[in-house]
Formats: sequence, C-alpha cells, structure tokens
Amino acid sequence: MKKVFALFLLLASSLVFAAPASIFKAEVKAPMQITYKLLYEALEKERLWVVFEADIGQNLSAMADRLGEDYNRNKLESLRTMVVCNAFLANRVSNLDPDMLALCPLRVAVTHKAGTTQVLFAKPTIHAQGSAALPVVLEIENSVIDAIKTAMGQAAVQEI
Repeated sequence: MKKVFALFLLLASSLVFAAPASIFKAEVKAPMQITYKLLYEALEKERLWVVFEADIGQNLSAMADRLGEDYNRNKLESLRTMVVCNAFLANRVSNLDPDMLALCPLRVAVTHKAGTTQVLFAKPTIHAQGSAALPVVLEIENSVIDAIKTAMGQAAVQEI
C-alpha cells in the first residue's frame, strides 16, 4: 500500500503547471529519449499524427561559435519539437472558421536538462476565443494535453 501511495505522489509531482496560462507545461524526472518516445506514441494514440520532427538543439549546437555567449544560456541538454496534425480535425475547424487554420499544424516542444524532461504546448484556444471553431479547437487542445499527461505518467513509472 505504501508503494502505491508513493507511486501516486511521484506521478502527481511529475506534472508541473507553473507556466503562463497560454502554455501547458509538464515535467518529469526521466530521460529525454524515453519521454520523447512515449509522447510520440501517446500523440498518435490520440490520432494526432507527428508529421515533422525538429531537433532544434542539434541545429543550435552547429551555430554555437557564431552565437558565442548567447548560445544556450539555459544549458538545455536537448531541445526537440514535434509538429502534429489530424486532417479530419483540421477539416472540422475549417468548416467552422477557416481563419483558425492558422493554428494547423500544432507544435509540442520537449526539452531536457539535469535529468528532467519538460514538455511545452502553446494552447490554441487562446487564439480561438470568439471563433465558431472554439469547441473543436478545445477538443484538439484537450487531446494534446491528455497525450502529454499520459506520456509523462508512463515516463515517471518507468523511472521508479
């Protein structure tokens, strides 16, 4: 019973929401490669297909000399981004408010530093206020956040 309670506390503490209201933020003490893989799988399980992946950290490291003292001041060990989309949902949004297609595709950023992986997601509902597409955009936002929470919980469990 104590182990189950400890696991619950660990999972609850793995999600952190100290970010601006427009950004969903979660973090977990787990390696980037494990968390990233679990997030990829969780997004696709939500039918949000990863259509592009960018290793921004690797791209920046190639510019380290040119950036000089401005290079990676936060000492991030890894910075990757997934670009996700679902054409069916994009069509629903388009039918309600074509201007909201500016939100498509969505991005999820994943960083790693000092044993902690962090996932950041800019909430699209911030831009959809007053739009007829808001209910669908909220559905999409919730699906992304659910996938992030699922992946972070799984990563935390693997690290126990």
